[in-house]
Amino acid sequence: MPGTKPKRKKAARPRDLRTLRGKTILVTGGAGFIGSNFIRYVLGRYEDIRVINLDKLTYAGNLDNLADIAGDPRYEFVRGDIRDAAVVAGILGRVQGVAHFAAETHVDRSILSGGEFVLTDVHGTYTLLEAVRNAPGIEFFLHVSTDEVYGSRDAGFFKETAALNPSSPYSASKVGADRLAHAFHVTYGTPALIVRPSNNYGPYQYPEKFIPLFTTNAMEDQALPLYGKGRNVRDWLHVEDNCRAIETVILRGETGQAYNVGANDERFNIDVAKRILKLLGKPVDLIKFVPDRLGHDRRYAVDCRKLKALGWKREVDFEAGLEETVRWYVENRNWWLKIKTKSAEYKAFIEKNYGVRS
Repeated sequence: MPGTKPKRKKAARPRDLRTLRGKTILVTGGAGFIGSNFIRYVLGRYEDIRVINLDKLTYAGNLDNLADIAGDPRYEFVRGDIRDAAVVAGILGRVQGVAHFAAETHVDRSILSGGEFVLTDVHGTYTLLEAVRNAPGIEFFLHVSTDEVYGSRDAGFFKETAALNPSSPYSASKVGADRLAHAFHVTYGTPALIVRPSNNYGPYQYPEKFIPLFTTNAMEDQALPLYGKGRNVRDWLHVEDNCRAIETVILRGETGQAYNVGANDERFNIDVAKRILKLLGKPVDLIKFVPDRLGHDRRYAVDCRKLKALGWKREVDFEAGLEETVRWYVENRNWWLKIKTKSAEYKAFIEKNYGVRS
């Protein structure tokens, strides 16, 4: 219109270029599945990096996951809770970055009892962010969220700008943590980065999760409890590809931004179960259909173009990755047998979650 000034586009903020070389980073939840794989990944990739692993060692925290690097002088383990402000503050004075993996993560457990998910995932993340806000020299706070924050989608793919619509107490707690990280960036300038990965798989995953549970049950000729008709769809991402994505976002991501991470290789749950049985030479009749879990999302699917623009791409094909993963559980029988036969926490969950569905 005459007399009005044309709107000017906001100038794009330059990306912060960071480095991991010569840094000391805090990894929370580093004794868990993804955290332990990330620690092993960065120690193997950077000779001059130091890692402090803060882990409470709940049921899924397992120092056996890092037995091969426990003696590395660049690695330090601290047993502690991310909700303990004094412990967190004491560590942050020695680090330049934080990779935050610590969380309660199993949807099924959150349905049975969601309180710990709120306390750890939301309040624990808040405690960390408060400590980061008051700590000098922190160059990045990388928060590991999940694709489950978007909820289910029958077709198409969620972009990072999509509304968050969680379905379970777990995913709701992750939304809380995700948005806290963003809010601290907006309000205080906290150098927060967020990744939202799809379902991870690979070595050292706690054996109550889908792929390791089905693999180890099949090895023992036990039933594979498959929810509903097995037609739920998941996009399986190898944990090493996720580690590479996290590294990419730390190095080249823009603070305050979220980045989807996915393989874009969707599979029905029943097809994954059948593939596991085929790899192990076990009969399909080991699959046992059980009543579906409450609020079960049908399909997760994320658009990863924003991450790919930073130079990341998937490197592990699912068929090859699944075969490698199954082989790992075959070759590391003692690792998972120790959990399945000696952990009262594991046995109680399996009975409580699946026993009632028998």
